[in-house]
Amino acid sequence: MRYLGEQEVEDIAMGAAVMASGGGGNPYVGILIAKQCVADNGPIPLLMLDELPDDARVAVSMGLGAPTVLVEKVPAGPEPVYALEALEREVGHTFDALIPSEAGGWNSLHPMLPAAQRHIPLLDADGMGRAFPELQMVTWSMYGQSASPIGVADERGNTLLMHAATNKCGEDLCRGATVEMGGNISLACYGMMGAEAKAHSVAGTYTLCENVGRILRRAREERSNDISELRETLGAVELFRGKVEDVERRTVGGFARGLVHLEGMDAYKGGVLDVRFQNEFLIAECNGEVVCTAPDLIAMFDSETLTPITGEALKYGCRAIVLGIPCAPQWRTPEGLATVGPAVFGYEGVEFVPVEERCKQ
Repeated sequence: MRYLGEQEVEDIAMGAAVMASGGGGNPYVGILIAKQCVADNGPIPLLMLDELPDDARVAVSMGLGAPTVLVEKVPAGPEPVYALEALEREVGHTFDALIPSEAGGWNSLHPMLPAAQRHIPLLDADGMGRAFPELQMVTWSMYGQSASPIGVADERGNTLLMHAATNKCGEDLCRGATVEMGGNISLACYGMMGAEAKAHSVAGTYTLCENVGRILRRAREERSNDISELRETLGAVELFRGKVEDVERRTVGGFARGLVHLEGMDAYKGGVLDVRFQNEFLIAECNGEVVCTAPDLIAMFDSETLTPITGEALKYGCRAIVLGIPCAPQWRTPEGLATVGPAVFGYEGVEFVPVEERCKQ
């Protein structure tokens, strides 16, 4: 076990903004909330998966909604605890550890709030190794773990308890609640035993995010935009460098959906890149040819500062470096692709090909 202080929290948030593939929410508001939580309650204990007892009780603490909403509807802070308490009342026990659903700018920090306030350890793992837009798009669901019962809460203390027939039904019901409760809510769900968490989670998520965040922090301190260390750490390939010429973005049904169009600079001058997103960046096409698709990650960085660019922050004139990053190996299986492959997001004619094979460099 080790402990996360304010610097570790900040590094994790910035690294998670990379691993979120454009989604997961803006990390900056989450950083302020999480750092204040650490300042008020002390460092947060972080357990490695192999340190978790098989009979420990584990729950997922997560946010759900459109990242664009977080720009104006800033999380108040207590809603993750409200959701956890709603789940605990239903199951009749507390939990020994909390785990994030994904590596996302806000969602990576979300479980830190109840963990710090309730003195519950976090697990160095998650259910995606990146971010995906829907509740059932996690490794636990792929292995048959039920998300229900689901505790739901907003910042005003409104709570719901849901039992869904399937995890996709849970997504649909919670998404409807998201729309009615202001566009972004907190959930506590996927109650499981330690043995299940160890068998079915993506390990090392917080450590990887912290390492990536540390690389980005050093780059800022040295005023460097060299991406070589970042590429080596993530096994990433460079997809494009260009300027954002147009962004089509709308919040529909609790999701931020749209398309960003970039025109090339440097070696890509004359080329274009189109990236489609549903909260997260899902498919990138360079000059009309697919170069990266989910479940692999598409990440954008400011070309001068290497600051991660999330979907809601995209705007005309942004100059971006775009990387393709291999996903967790669980997603490259037939079961994984049936859960989060291109066809699941409506790209029926697109076959998944690992990004390192599409873009040999």
